[in-house]
Amino acid sequence: MLIDEARYARAPQSMARTLVLVGCFAVVALLATLQVIAMRSGFQGPIHGLISDYIATPKSASVPWAGLAIALVGVNNRRRLIAAGAAIGIDAVFLAERGLRGGVLTVGNGPMIVLTVLAVVAGLRWTGRERSTALGAAALGALLIVATKVGDAWLQITVMARPTVLDHYAQLSDRALGNPSWVMGQVVDALGPIGYGILHWVYIELPVAAIAVAIWQLRNVTRAEWPNHYLVRTFLVLGLLGPIVYVLFPVVGPMFAFGNGGQGFQAGNFWPNVVPELSLRPTAMPFDDFTPRNCMPSMHTAWALALFIHSRRGPAWLRYGGTFWLLCTLTATLGFGYHYGVDLVAGAVLCLTVESALREPERGWGWFRIRLVGGGFFTLVALLLSYRFLAVEIAQYAEFAGPLIVGALLAVATAFYATFFARPGSVLGEWGRPTDHYAAVGISAKA
Repeated sequence: MLIDEARYARAPQSMARTLVLVGCFAVVALLATLQVIAMRSGFQGPIHGLISDYIATPKSASVPWAGLAIALVGVNNRRRLIAAGAAIGIDAVFLAERGLRGGVLTVGNGPMIVLTVLAVVAGLRWTGRERSTALGAAALGALLIVATKVGDAWLQITVMARPTVLDHYAQLSDRALGNPSWVMGQVVDALGPIGYGILHWVYIELPVAAIAVAIWQLRNVTRAEWPNHYLVRTFLVLGLLGPIVYVLFPVVGPMFAFGNGGQGFQAGNFWPNVVPELSLRPTAMPFDDFTPRNCMPSMHTAWALALFIHSRRGPAWLRYGGTFWLLCTLTATLGFGYHYGVDLVAGAVLCLTVESALREPERGWGWFRIRLVGGGFFTLVALLLSYRFLAVEIAQYAEFAGPLIVGALLAVATAFYATFFARPGSVLGEWGRPTDHYAAVGISAKA
């Protein structure tokens, strides 16, 4: 009997190790496949990009540091100081070498090297909880970095897979929302260089805000259990699922398709001052071979909304920061001409759907979660199909279609809020209460 109990006690650990090994194999296989495609197609693949981050010029200065910051939540303060100091020192050496030869003055090598050394040392020399916590945090940091490399390669694949884009359809659908990119483009112009600079920094440094939220959520993992859900998980799942839509609905954005960023492929120089005339015969338009088709859905909107949601239960500074980042990101995505309003709606629905599937896993699955995830999925599909096949009708009956599009998002958002944030006992709180789950486990709904 004791042998059987010991065997069953070891079963979850064995399953966890198996899942980790399968996950590692899947990541390596994905990186290798994308690298082969990149080598055959003439662009930098993810493995090449990772090597560059170690010994050459990193593509991003902030992402490697973001990865290291997440890794350091898994070690004590003394080791954090040693690791951070080593990363700064290594970066200083690389920076000096680049300066002497006239290279690009950027950073990122140090955190890549230190993160790798930290994982190796933890795996080989540490034991017990100290080892598992450090490896778990290092794996999260490494996954964040790897995900950006996979994303860069995928953007190139969208160009090769979809030589034509559907911006005519997106622009027609956007009329139902009042052409917000055209409106916000003029607003950003009116803000001048200072306003533009702030918005641009917020837009490109989304990982910085994400790390602030993630570090706050994971700040106690060296002393307590890992939280059941945290921002990095949502970011990674969004990054895995969202870009699939890029090849299903390829869009480059108003600045490129209808502005001076099109390099001769644009339909005309309309954005942001002139809205194109209503076309009753939209077509897929050929476009260049280097601009990513990465507008639909707006992943910046999805990630910024996830950041906002995860900051809601934090201290005041985190809540205000999450709100600021979301508002600035939405302004930038439209005001820079990178997205249409319909892209933002699709991105927000995607975020709420993924977050509904991941949030509060301890509550299990039941009708309360199935209706959220299923409803969000079908809403997203309905939006994409309507943008593609009902674009003319949406533009012609904008007064009717606009409220429907916005209402679909509000419905998904309200259901999400009712399930996870509404005050217990309120009307929304009662609707979102997972009574079927409580009944299944024999717990009072009021407990």
